[in-house]
Formats: sequence, C-alpha cells, structure tokens
Amino acid sequence: MRNLCIIPARGGSKRIPRKNIKKFLGKPIIAYSIDAALKSRLFAEVMVSTDSEEIVGVANSFGATVPFMRSIKNADDYATTLDVVKEVLVAYRDMGKTFDNICILYPTAPFVTAARLKEGYNLLETNNASIPVTAFSFPVWRAFRIEAKRLAYQWPEHEKSRSQDLETLYHDSGQWYWIKRDFIKDTLVPGKTAAVFLDPMEVQDIDTLEDWELAELKFQKMVQNKKREHL
Repeated sequence: MRNLCIIPARGGSKRIPRKNIKKFLGKPIIAYSIDAALKSRLFAEVMVSTDSEEIVGVANSFGATVPFMRSIKNADDYATTLDVVKEVLVAYRDMGKTFDNICILYPTAPFVTAARLKEGYNLLETNNASIPVTAFSFPVWRAFRIEAKRLAYQWPEHEKSRSQDLETLYHDSGQWYWIKRDFIKDTLVPGKTAAVFLDPMEVQDIDTLEDWELAELKFQKMVQNKKREHL
C-alpha cells in the first residue's frame, strides 16, 4: 500500500501570526507533525501543501517535501481542507503518482504521535476512514442557547437528567484524518469511519494565544508523565 501524508499549512493566520511555524516550546509547531509522520514509517511521502516560501524552508529542514505550491484559490480563508486535499491529489496525478490511502495531518497538532497514526492506519483494514476523537468535557445535552437575551435549555427534557444517564458524545480532536483514496469525494468522514479515542490531555484546539499557552502546559505535563512511566 502506498500512503501519502498531506500537511496543509498555508501562510496566512490572523489570530496567531505565522501560526504554522511559530515556535512551540522551542521548535516550529509544524515540526511535531512532520516528525510523527516520519517516525511512523507509514508513508511513501510526507508532503506539505503551502503557499508560503517561508513554510517551504521550514518543512524541508525537518524532512518533509513540498513538490508544488498551493494555488491562490485554495490559500484564502474560505478554502476547506477537502479542497486542498483534492488539489494535491490532482497535482500528484498529473505527475504520474497515485496513492492508496491518505492521511491529512494538521500542522498545529503537537500531541500527535507515530503510535496514534499507526493505530488509525490499522483501522483501515475494516473501515474506509478513521479519525481521533475525545469526549466533550461536559454533557452537551444540558447546553443553553440565548433566546431574547436570556438563557434557555436547548433540550429542556434533560434539565434534571443525571449526567451519568446521558449519552457520551465526542468531537473531532482536530489532528488528523486517515481515508482510503477512493472515498475522498464530498467529505473526509465517509460511511464506515472508525474512531481512535484520545485522552483529553492529548487534545488541545489552538486558535488563540491563550490556547497556545495551554497547549504548551499540557504538552509539558504529558512529557513529564512519560518520563515517570520509564523510571
């Protein structure tokens, strides 16, 4: 099987300038994703899709390839991950290269490990795709909405439900997607998508500088815990 790792990393970022190559505990954050992908030894190629020459330099220095630049069309705020993936696959097809499985690995996912990538890949034996998820930290069934500037239960029937009686729901960890090439059509979560369950300490959405600082604290804690396990 020929597997391709696509790391989508455009240059523009309004909330966190140069986000995809900003130093995360001393190393460009994209380097963590590249390193995990290379260590997994799962991929025929680990490539970065970008419109930024600066990101090209960083990606190459850590072992990833940038065989072509991303189009202007897919480098704006409205292009989706799926748009980028389709563009990459068309470009490779024009180069005479095809792949059986695709892993879309985000550049701001320092908690990703080679082991988790392998876990997701192994699920493709009996599934069409896999993604890492984690449970919501609070029962979403008791969510509020704002109605005429006042709080109202979204699901009033669950106001008095015990939390242990409510179904656990999960959200995408925002780290990676494994998907068989033939199932890349109108979604990255097709039918028969399996889940890799992550601990909350392995997950941190990074959209603001506060998120970034929290991610660094969690990462340091994770490293400390791993060291204790090997004592």
